[in-house]
Amino acid sequence: MREAGFSTRAIHGARVPEVRQLPASVPIYQTATWRFETQEEYAEVLAFERPGHSYGRGFGNPTVEAFEAVMAELEGTEAAFGFSSGMSAIHAVALVLAGSAGHAVVSRELYGGSYALFSKVLPRYGIAVEEVDPHDIEEVRSALRGASFFYVETIANPLCTVADLEALAASCREADVPSVIDNTFASPWLCSPATIGYDFVVHSATKYIAGHSDVIAGVVCCSARDRSRVQGVAIDIGGAMQPFDAWLAIRGLQTLEVRQERQCHSAMALAEMLAGDRRVVAVHYPGLGSHPHHDRAAKLFRHNSFGGMLAVELSGGIDQAAAWCEALSTAWIGASLGGTHTLVTHPASTTHRQVPVSERTARGLSDGLVRISLGLENTEDLLDDFNQALQVVGAG
Repeated sequence: MREAGFSTRAIHGARVPEVRQLPASVPIYQTATWRFETQEEYAEVLAFERPGHSYGRGFGNPTVEAFEAVMAELEGTEAAFGFSSGMSAIHAVALVLAGSAGHAVVSRELYGGSYALFSKVLPRYGIAVEEVDPHDIEEVRSALRGASFFYVETIANPLCTVADLEALAASCREADVPSVIDNTFASPWLCSPATIGYDFVVHSATKYIAGHSDVIAGVVCCSARDRSRVQGVAIDIGGAMQPFDAWLAIRGLQTLEVRQERQCHSAMALAEMLAGDRRVVAVHYPGLGSHPHHDRAAKLFRHNSFGGMLAVELSGGIDQAAAWCEALSTAWIGASLGGTHTLVTHPASTTHRQVPVSERTARGLSDGLVRISLGLENTEDLLDDFNQALQVVGAG
């Protein structure tokens, strides 16, 4: 028999050994496709008529499924489905629930990317989007009549407000309207919204879940039935999570608790320091007793903690805010949040740039507002850094 050629041997020579031990780390199944012995087996696995894996565009991957399993465990849901970004996760849920010509009721306090999805993208499908004040329960209840779904954030980006989430979930159940909540700012360590009645919990897993600013990912936590519906959308339009991203997110989750403990501690210390500074107009952090939603947050959140995010308002507008950010050295100017590095951003020109100026003003997003995501640096170093930056710009 003729020996196979070099390329054939290079392609087929790497035989996967049988592994009888369990690994300490979830393996990365870095493959887009899988082989089958028969065409019938391939067809049945592709149609979910028998267990197995076929193709990486949402049909399943062992590493991704491991991530989905731990997210469902932490959020207290039956199942979860991983996405390539938080926005793709939100988009998929919206399409599942509203289809075409649906009616979405959404909080007026939203991340800029979510605002753009709801105000610009969903209307192209014929989906009507109605904004409501999440703090006005009667307004929400009125809007829920005939709605396809309701959408809110656990801790609103960037002003860190906390709506009466239990009352909102109860209102959705009474109206038989699916409820969707973005739990990115809180993380399942701080709050698990499914336990108080939310049907879909979405995350930008890029943030606290993965936690190291090295992956873009999203996830939807929900019932097993709804997972199948969400998966169907991902298969048809793309956006499913890939194995290496899932592996990074799994690794990040293992330190979520210890990371959040430090981040929440630093956020409280910084909020208290800035709240007592005459050069600061306002500090938005639910851990402060002066925050209008402090008592609500204390009841809702675990571990006597209030999150690693806060927003600070300076009096000098965008110029003063920019100067303060640029005077920092330990903290960095940068996109995203929830990582090991402390990051600052100016929402009016970055995260909420999609929101018209008049609407930003109405929502309290002033030009002097700075959003801060606390990292894992020593708390004392961060306090010194933010304080010296205030001295440099002479805020107020």
